[in-house]
Amino acid sequence: MIRYEETVANTEDAKTRCDLKNTKGMLVGQDQIKRFHATFRGEVFQPADFEYEKARKIWNASVDKRPGIIARCTGVADVIAAVNFARENELLVAVRGGGHNVAGRALCDDGIVIDLSGMKGIHVNAKNRTARVQGGATLGDLDRETHIFGLGVPAGIISKTGVAGLALGGGVGWLVRKYGLTCDNVLSFDIVTADGELRVASTDENQDLFWALRGGGGNFGVVTSFEFRVHPVGTVLGGMVIYPRERAVEVLQFYRDFTQSAPEELTAYAALLHTSEGVPAVAVIACYCGDLAEGEQALKPLRNFSSPVVDTVQPMPFPQMQTLLDTAFPDGNHNYWKSTFLREFSDDAIAVLVEHANRAISPLSGVVVEYYGGAASRVGVSETAFAQRQAQYSIAFLAQWTNPGESRLHIEWAQALANSIRPFSSGAYYLNYLGEEGEDTMRAAFGPNHARLMAVKTKYDPKNFFCLNQNIKPQV
Repeated sequence: MIRYEETVANTEDAKTRCDLKNTKGMLVGQDQIKRFHATFRGEVFQPADFEYEKARKIWNASVDKRPGIIARCTGVADVIAAVNFARENELLVAVRGGGHNVAGRALCDDGIVIDLSGMKGIHVNAKNRTARVQGGATLGDLDRETHIFGLGVPAGIISKTGVAGLALGGGVGWLVRKYGLTCDNVLSFDIVTADGELRVASTDENQDLFWALRGGGGNFGVVTSFEFRVHPVGTVLGGMVIYPRERAVEVLQFYRDFTQSAPEELTAYAALLHTSEGVPAVAVIACYCGDLAEGEQALKPLRNFSSPVVDTVQPMPFPQMQTLLDTAFPDGNHNYWKSTFLREFSDDAIAVLVEHANRAISPLSGVVVEYYGGAASRVGVSETAFAQRQAQYSIAFLAQWTNPGESRLHIEWAQALANSIRPFSSGAYYLNYLGEEGEDTMRAAFGPNHARLMAVKTKYDPKNFFCLNQNIKPQV
């Protein structure tokens, strides 16, 4: 449960409230904890430790959870030790990669956090065009290592996002139309399952698990490393074109028509946002990942439309494109998200979206419209666990604020906006944008693949050991 009130507690009080407890509420004895320490090489943080408060913080300040233990792993052996310790002591388990999930599933109260943030190793094989990436790496880490070879992995739009959570939930970003989803580019997974066994999931081994991990979320174990296919990506043509908010309806109508005929090298998102000066605006953020001269021609209609007030489109290294929106999502702010796919981005839907977006209370809040299609849509619905292959426009309602006392106002704005667009929704959802949603929404996000995912969950995690995720319950 996300708590939105401020929590102030001294160290002794935190220790009293946050000793390690199992799922039945019983304290885990110090003898068991000492034995765990003996098998674990990484850092272990408990509430009385000086580094505990820092270790339990994540990007979204609305999430204030207090684990009994945070186990920061150095490698696979540590992950196995943590999984075995948690299973033997019936602990609630959260798994932390980048810690960027808006609902705070990287943390839990009272139980154990298996923290992969220290596992950031990346090895690029430029000859074979593959990259081996550990489960704690962020997109920024990945881009840094692949870019020196003129290569890249289709992955996200914010450099602080964790590779693991993004890939397991599908993964969309600036390269999605040309090279597909992040999960479409995974060649194999190394994963520690609930029984403490290390398994490889690929087209050759554990094929059912390989299918499920490409879009099924964190339901099946702790992925310690991914092997990705990488693509030629060096300098891209990218940036932001900004218009006054009063022109939002016509800009979004133009954006809809423009994206429908855009080449697959071009991915463009639209946003209802505020400028750094707090002025309401509408923007189109674009990235062209092909020949720059052809990109100039492809982007000319956008840059010439309706006299934009700002145009920052220019050639840039791809890692710079990946950081373009980082400042809009700083650590330490409060966040609450809602999201859905649309049947079509109609004029009526645009009018409703703009009307309700204009009611935003916080200048940090915004609405993002994403257009997919392209390579991602040519993968069959049942080929991977990610089912929303024919979805085109995704709408994300992003409430963000700094004063925790105002939480209810901003949450209600996002909820009202999501409700207003419901008549235009396809009833489908993108897993990585879901917050604290009900079981029906989770089921809709997995679509027609849900039953098959339940069967895989039952095989590899019959007791729902990994339940702090967009959860798929095992068959009874």
